[in-house]
Amino acid sequence: MKKPVVDYREFRFSRLNEPRFSHVKLLAGWLVYFALYFITENLIPAERCHPVHCFLDDLIPFNEFFAIFYVAWFFVIFGALLYTFLYNVENFRKLQTFLILTQVVAMTCYVLWPSRQDLRPDSFVRDNLLTHVMAFIYSFDTSTGVCPSLHVGYIIAVLSVAWKDEDCPLWGKLALLLFTVLVALAVCFVKQHSAVDVLCALPMCLLAEILVFGRSYWLPRLRAR
Repeated sequence: MKKPVVDYREFRFSRLNEPRFSHVKLLAGWLVYFALYFITENLIPAERCHPVHCFLDDLIPFNEFFAIFYVAWFFVIFGALLYTFLYNVENFRKLQTFLILTQVVAMTCYVLWPSRQDLRPDSFVRDNLLTHVMAFIYSFDTSTGVCPSLHVGYIIAVLSVAWKDEDCPLWGKLALLLFTVLVALAVCFVKQHSAVDVLCALPMCLLAEILVFGRSYWLPRLRAR
């Protein structure tokens, strides 16, 4: 079994400022995010939210098959964070910083311009495991706070970090690229997001890309040209 690059058995909160453990502080970003998530989900009524819709939404039918990719997203995000936390601290710093930046942008939008989507079907045409999964998700995940899509933002963050990792094989990068596209489609086909939310996630991720990788990755390559 691969050995973690940091021996977390020696971790104590008193050691947070030590170089080998300082990256752990980035996990606090999730505490802030979940607090803001609670506020936007529960304290901003749906009546105050602006409906998000475009013509593409009317062309995209509900299809529970995409629930596979929608749910798989949770495991991929958790897996990427756990893997880098254990085996590549530098990539963990980059990934977590990228995620925090998308959270800041998205939550700012959700508070200053509350959004919602009214795309969910009133009932499912088919009755199967995947429609049951989506009914369960609908039951606790409200249709507010949707633009831009963090579902898309998070997976682009993982793709961005992995694509720059020389140790990640090409097949892994291509598989993750395909999965990213499928997630972007999935959020629309399971009616969790409007196509507008997906498109608005792109400039959000571009900003995070510039702030995280602009100086260390892109600038040297632009200068080399």
